[in-house]
Amino acid sequence: MPRGILCQETVMTYCVGLKLNEGLVLLSDTRTNAGLDNISTYRKMFFFEQPGERVIAILTAGSLSLTQTTIARLQEAIDLPEADETSSIMHAATMLQVATIIGQTLNRTRREIVEQCRDLNQQASASMIVGGQRAGGEMRLFLVYPEGNFIEATEDTPFLQIGEHKYGKPILDRVVRPDTSLADAQKAVLLSMDSTLRSNLSVGMPLDLAVIRKDDCRVSHKRRILEGDPAFMAMSAAWSAALRDSFVKVTI
Repeated sequence: MPRGILCQETVMTYCVGLKLNEGLVLLSDTRTNAGLDNISTYRKMFFFEQPGERVIAILTAGSLSLTQTTIARLQEAIDLPEADETSSIMHAATMLQVATIIGQTLNRTRREIVEQCRDLNQQASASMIVGGQRAGGEMRLFLVYPEGNFIEATEDTPFLQIGEHKYGKPILDRVVRPDTSLADAQKAVLLSMDSTLRSNLSVGMPLDLAVIRKDDCRVSHKRRILEGDPAFMAMSAAWSAALRDSFVKVTI
């Protein structure tokens, strides 16, 4: 990649993850841009799994060079013959250790790219949502910051967001609880994304949706939603109509 482009591409994205009693629900868009005339599609949801033993999902937002390099380094560490629980997310003993390895890798990569971009007076930053489960362990969901530290989803706040999150947050605040069903949770994240798509042109289709059921230790369901998807369009139209009807009925 030419040095002058290294820090310019950005993933103006929206990713959301829900940790529920029944499992995880994850959704991301795929738009990235390096200026108004350079819009591309890149996957932002990645899976590492050994079915029945562990499953790890990573959602990314920020500098594309930073997120791609971080994911590549995580895979490289997995493939090394000397991989162990301190270096490989597929050998880590707990999801907490998985989040720690990912945070360390993200921070180290960020520092290197920032140094390379110093003369260009540009910055590189990225954040990640990390979720999954190891057999015999608890299902967990983390938001990993560029510096490598992280926070975890809790019963009080069972969802995490990265990217352009402000438009899609209100519906999650109102309807998502730990006991929300996986079916309702998928509807909630899709409506959250629909609100974001309507309000921010830097977020765009296609969408990647995934479900990881508790104790499955694998990706239970995943789906790519393309532009013009009939089910998504019908849901969006129904939600818009319901909002308009409710607005008319409200009195002040």
